[in-house]
Amino acid sequence: MELGPFAHVSGYEEAVTLDGTDPLSGFRDRFTVDDQELIYLDGNSLGRLPKAAPALIDAATHDQWGKRLIRSWNEGWWEAQLQLGDLLAPLVGAGNGEVIVSDSTSVNLYKLALAALEAKPNRSRIVTDDLNFPTDVYVLQGIAERGNHTLHIVDSDGINGPVEKLRNAIDESTALVSLSHTVFKSGYTYDLAEITKIAHEAGALVLWDCSHSVGVVPINLEAADVDLAIGCTYKYLNGGPGSPAWLYVRSDLQDQLTNPITAWWGHAEPFEFGLEFEPISGIRRFHTGTMPILSMTAIEAGVTGVLDAGVERIREKSVQLTEYLIGQVETHLLSLGFLLASPRSSAIRGSHVAVAHEHAWPITRALVETANVIPDFRTPDNIRFGLAPLYNSFTEVHSAIQRLRRIVEAGTHLDFIDATAAVT
Repeated sequence: MELGPFAHVSGYEEAVTLDGTDPLSGFRDRFTVDDQELIYLDGNSLGRLPKAAPALIDAATHDQWGKRLIRSWNEGWWEAQLQLGDLLAPLVGAGNGEVIVSDSTSVNLYKLALAALEAKPNRSRIVTDDLNFPTDVYVLQGIAERGNHTLHIVDSDGINGPVEKLRNAIDESTALVSLSHTVFKSGYTYDLAEITKIAHEAGALVLWDCSHSVGVVPINLEAADVDLAIGCTYKYLNGGPGSPAWLYVRSDLQDQLTNPITAWWGHAEPFEFGLEFEPISGIRRFHTGTMPILSMTAIEAGVTGVLDAGVERIREKSVQLTEYLIGQVETHLLSLGFLLASPRSSAIRGSHVAVAHEHAWPITRALVETANVIPDFRTPDNIRFGLAPLYNSFTEVHSAIQRLRRIVEAGTHLDFIDATAAVT
């Protein structure tokens, strides 16, 4: 298969023009790109490696762990999760002391969801939707099953957030509303302020998962009066595989809520080693145990890159990229049985675009194995293209769609009908 530019195919000249005027084009040089032929369109699952990250990890490994050993706890490690939280805070519209890097996204969801429910003891309902990330739903189900709560899952059309149905579902019995800001499959993006206001008018608290929006969609948690939020750091923040997550608690709620996992890093005097737990004041009370320092170290490089580029500029390019990709899908793929599975309007779409096809899985495998294009697959029939404005170009998008078109036209994907992979 031809892997070079498809200069003769419609849309190529537009892509070249857009790349030539892209103010963020230089940021690609900040990332490790060893294979220039590889088109990586999975930044919504795992961002590329920032070139600055290995030096940070090397220093933490050889200088701090290797030479300074346990002395490093008093030389930066103990405060690192707070400093990273303050570094990340502007990306979500939060102030200093409102964000902390801590644990995994799921653990943070558990902590904050249960804290919210305990703050509303006379209410029994949790509201979410069927677009929410399944792990979030599992956590909420587990909490509901172990307590005196019911989980109400609002159904959608599979693409768009069911705003009016949510409005009707959120009532005086609702303790917590928990949703994904940008949903994982279709990329639909909620209006934070709108849903938060609906919940607050009913007396409920709101917990947002910003994993698929942080770093690529402007977020202002304070302006939207959001109570609680969580997110990962390994997607558009490029923090590395399995890098620790972050959580946000609005400052006026921090000392009102109780972390249900009462562990020593949230203790007011952790090195007194007393047998009675006394929570520390402020955001640190939502910590649990010892942080994975080496994994946490790399986060700084990714967050700094996003800050340097500016989320508004990233969003502008993201909209251009997704609009361009959708235009190419409509021009070249609809006749081959593909359907757009994301919102058409950029106002309610994040930075990934899903297309549906009955053979989505074998097509995805054929793209990876024969065409040097990496998207991802989401059951039952979605191919997701996660466009990362800091390192993806318009000509990459053009070439990816043409490689996809050729696979389907040639029937190459049929060789992968029985393909298997543990991670899709």
